[in-house]
Amino acid sequence: MSLPVHWVASLAGARVGAAVELEGDEAHHAVAVRRLRAGERVVLTDGRGTTVTGTVSETGQRRLVVTADEVWTVPVPAPAFTVVQALPKGDRGELAVEVLTEIGVATIVPWAAGRSVAVWRGERTAKSLARWRSTAREAAKQSRRAWFPDVADLASTEEVVSLLSSADVAVVLHEAADRSLSDVEVTDAGSIVVVVGPEGGLTDDEVAAFAAAGAHGVRLGTEVLRTSTAGVAAVSALLARTSRWG
Repeated sequence: MSLPVHWVASLAGARVGAAVELEGDEAHHAVAVRRLRAGERVVLTDGRGTTVTGTVSETGQRRLVVTADEVWTVPVPAPAFTVVQALPKGDRGELAVEVLTEIGVATIVPWAAGRSVAVWRGERTAKSLARWRSTAREAAKQSRRAWFPDVADLASTEEVVSLLSSADVAVVLHEAADRSLSDVEVTDAGSIVVVVGPEGGLTDDEVAAFAAAGAHGVRLGTEVLRTSTAGVAAVSALLARTSRWG
């Protein structure tokens, strides 16, 4: 059985034999929900490449102290995948974030596409971003990721264009594209950006703007996938051609 994983804001300077303290909601979950007690082993991670495996030495109300038995650092995975996810309706956004996190995406960018059914405005933007970020953090712990994904602020189409123009490889999923995703060349370095449109599809203006930024329109196959699953399928197909999944 895998050891429980908990997130710590910082593990800077962590070393074998040192005490690492966990406080707040994360400690409450460990002590009150998982009922961790002194002598049990646990994994702590800062989500930025450093992980500690240790033994619980103290517990308290919203407090957990772990003595580090092992400390290791994992390099940033390469290539780095960014998925620009058009806002889906309902809870499909959290579903997309969860599975994209599990397969190893580095950055998830929520995008207010022209035909997105869901609209984030005002207070709803902050609440929706908080849900996406919480979903990503929990999925990262569950999948034992040393590097947690970044969930960016809500992006406009103009901001997506800028992101595409600076990527090493940029693809836009489009059922009417002439090119197949299998034709896209990937390497073990650099940045790869995948754009996933909304349920209503991309507008002609969006397609043109993305093409002008250097992105390739590609199709996944004859089937049309939901917006919440298309990005996962595309990134998985590309990852399988890198050493990360080799």
